[in-house]
Amino acid sequence: MAERRNTAPNPLLLVISGPSGVGKDVLLSRIRASGAPYFFTITATTRDRRDGERDGVEYHFLSKRRFEAMIASGELLEWATVYGNYYGVPKAQVMDALNRGEDVIIKIDVQGAATIREIAPDALFIFLAAPSEAELERRLRGRKSESDSALALRMEQARHELREAKKFDYVVVHQTDRTDEAVREIEGIIERERGRSRPLGGLTNYESLA
Repeated sequence: MAERRNTAPNPLLLVISGPSGVGKDVLLSRIRASGAPYFFTITATTRDRRDGERDGVEYHFLSKRRFEAMIASGELLEWATVYGNYYGVPKAQVMDALNRGEDVIIKIDVQGAATIREIAPDALFIFLAAPSEAELERRLRGRKSESDSALALRMEQARHELREAKKFDYVVVHQTDRTDEAVREIEGIIERERGRSRPLGGLTNYESLA
């Protein structure tokens, strides 16, 4: 299905975040496949590709040298070091989409969401959570991509991130066998905000992002 584009005069900036393992990529892939009228940012990272990942699709996979050059030249909306790797959102793609009048969805870690909240407090922030801590650990173990020590580090970080959920506008619980329900909940949130006279996520100018 061809992707539809929204060209509202005041497009929404949506930030979707949550701990590693909650299924952010799965959920956003489902929204994208539906042809929903959003522009989805692609995060840049220096981490290694996982099986099946494609450069420029799931992530922009960059060398450490190239990423640090982007930091120095101010090309990133935000960036952070997570588990020893750089992650960041290239600024140009966000600005270009907003200037075209397209709603923008940024998928980002909790630390990055905090940075965007400082420069764009009117954005719409949605926290994606697993049904329980035990379920989150089960999902991470199911990846079979990390050592026990790395998994323990991710769980420790996840506990910290869960405490940050109260700073978000909405919390959506994502059960892996009910992804469509989570998608509908997020779409309902967006529609409710659109119906408000001053919706969360509605930016009238983008100077704070520049």
